[in-house]
Amino acid sequence: MKTVFVDSNIFLSFFRAEEVEQAKVARLLSLAAAGRVDLVTGPPVLFEVAWTLRSSYNLPPTKILEVLSAIAALPGLKLLDADVVSDAISLARRSGIHFSDAYIVALAHAAGANEVASFNRGHFERLGAKVMDL
Repeated sequence: MKTVFVDSNIFLSFFRAEEVEQAKVARLLSLAAAGRVDLVTGPPVLFEVAWTLRSSYNLPPTKILEVLSAIAALPGLKLLDADVVSDAISLARRSGIHFSDAYIVALAHAAGANEVASFNRGHFERLGAKVMDL
């Protein structure tokens, strides 16, 4: 079976008015849901989606997290670091902090790190992370 890595512009096509693009993406997602192609994507793609939805489409954080959750749940899509992404979405929902910082904390937990080294103390502490004194 064919495996295809999915870029952020595929997911973002549903936020543009180009019906031809949307139809092509809908077909791709249908093929994946039917088990005819395996799709895979990773966290950098989700970061791009979140950033674009925030900066270009002015979506509120709660809506962005809904979109990321919907992407993660697509049938036929394998999400690299799926457990970390799921934890990051949960952390971001609870804290109101951006997905990217929540992902860093979730990844730190997955790696067994007790602290995060950052100058962005406020965000990381709101996410429940201990920030290393530098």
